[in-house]
Amino acid sequence: MTQPIHGSTIIPCLRYRNAHAAIDWLCKAFGFEKHAVHEDEHGRVMHAQLTFGAGMVMLSDASPDGFGQHMAQPDEIQGRETQCAAVTVRDCKAHYERAKAAGAVIIDEYAEKDYGGAGYGCRDLEGHMWWFGSYDPWRTP
Repeated sequence: MTQPIHGSTIIPCLRYRNAHAAIDWLCKAFGFEKHAVHEDEHGRVMHAQLTFGAGMVMLSDASPDGFGQHMAQPDEIQGRETQCAAVTVRDCKAHYERAKAAGAVIIDEYAEKDYGGAGYGCRDLEGHMWWFGSYDPWRTP
């Protein structure tokens, strides 16, 4: 029997050197909401879930063990990334202004796109790349 799907079935996962600060910043700058934050006995974030509409990102503190040994932080590789999260927002211009005011580093300025909608690219407080746009691929034929 197929279970009903609530939200996205693909969830980006990120690692931060200071996950607590990242959680606060992502909520302030991008409008995410805390869904769950699990810490170890030392207060390190082992697993956190932040929601945005029907979507979610998961994150934790960076560590060189386990799965973390296969990941690098952006500042360790000259700010380059092999992927970034793309988030659909209702009012892209307002979202851009909010993120910019919170200190997001804009790497691709807000613009109306020929294929529909608007969008912009930025980096968060630890250099991870994000794309925000009003284009909704689920509503486009």
